[in-house]
Amino acid sequence: MSTLRTPQYKTRRLDCWQKAKELRLTHYKEVATAREDGKLVITGSANTFMSMLAGFGDFVFFSGEPYGASIGYDPTFSLPCGEAAEVLGFSRDMCSYMRNYWGSMLLDKYYFGGPFPRPDFCFTRHICDSHVKWFQVVAEHYKVPLIGIDMVPYNYMAGGERLRNLVEYGAQQAADAIERIEKITGRKFDDEKFFAALKNEFLTTSLWGEISLMNAAIPAPLDMKSIYSLYILPFFMKHEKRAVDFFLELRAEVKDRIANQIAAVPNERGRVMHDSQPPWFFLKMYRYLEKYGVVCVGSHYTASLTGTWEEGPDGSCLRKRLPEEKGIQIRTREDGLRLLAEWYLDWPMNSQFVPEMRTRQLVALAKHWKVDGMMMHLNRGCEGMCMGCMENRMGLAEAGIPVMLYEGNMADEREFDEAQVMDRMEAFLEGMGFGKLEE
Repeated sequence: MSTLRTPQYKTRRLDCWQKAKELRLTHYKEVATAREDGKLVITGSANTFMSMLAGFGDFVFFSGEPYGASIGYDPTFSLPCGEAAEVLGFSRDMCSYMRNYWGSMLLDKYYFGGPFPRPDFCFTRHICDSHVKWFQVVAEHYKVPLIGIDMVPYNYMAGGERLRNLVEYGAQQAADAIERIEKITGRKFDDEKFFAALKNEFLTTSLWGEISLMNAAIPAPLDMKSIYSLYILPFFMKHEKRAVDFFLELRAEVKDRIANQIAAVPNERGRVMHDSQPPWFFLKMYRYLEKYGVVCVGSHYTASLTGTWEEGPDGSCLRKRLPEEKGIQIRTREDGLRLLAEWYLDWPMNSQFVPEMRTRQLVALAKHWKVDGMMMHLNRGCEGMCMGCMENRMGLAEAGIPVMLYEGNMADEREFDEAQVMDRMEAFLEGMGFGKLEE
């Protein structure tokens, strides 16, 4: 049954919103002009060891996944990119970010203007089954070196002696990579620059995880469309002081919004969470939720991909503590590399590859955020993110959390049925008791 759309809460745009937009655009401009500015251009998987690379001085990191998502937002650009990759025999069931990136490279068209940025070398961490192969294609295309760190994330479940061995394995690969990059670039690795960047990387990712958890407040201070513009920034500059400064400012503003009940959706009366990447070309679905007085407060993906948090002994979701808070000091390069490897091994996003662990985390986040249900995207554009989704759905159902399933693709509009998804959303919301509000 419909009810009047009467605002319950005050609302306003984030004060730091413009700064977030400027940081993103500045990054992509820096990628385009890096070579003439005397900076290294390094490309690879976004969730990699940027603080380690900072030991070599000025560089820009051209992250593959955010760039593929930016293209996916614009079907007029992504369709020719996808087709260019498919002409060479790359199938449509491969990662759609990867195909968008490759297509942009093959067409020599940079989405933000000009020719595609030529990297000095490729550096990536093997976080799913395609990433090193992704940048092998790039390295072969430009005839530049490729360095891959073999650290498959689900291994962090091992614990004890095996976990220590995995940390040592990751740290040793990073040390080997340093030696190789010194030969490639002719630059000497600077430990002090590395230590400073490492502290920034730890703090930035911990801050975003903390901010994500703060959306448990009622009313929610952030909505999903805003979150998508904010969570991406660590992928560009998590090792830099400007990222730390921005997220400290954002945390202070979110705290103020909570204290003064400043809402992202002024007529909030229901809350949902999302799962997996969204269809970037169809973000208006989050505005459609608002017609029912429902706000999407986050996802495991946005809270855990560029941010990190801890699971408490009681299953609660807690801020990730920094090494210095545990009394750990970074005195040598080896100390830093071990801490870096351990930070990335003990990361909630890694549960993506362990369905029972991810179910536990999804239920914990659902309870923490006080949601009424979840929207689960069966994303054909990222098979890794869909791994174990149906098991997750059963676990959520057992915990009493309704789940709406919809099929699509995060960055390929050809695999998305808008009418079907809208029908499912309407049935899902009404099934939870939320009728559409009057305009």
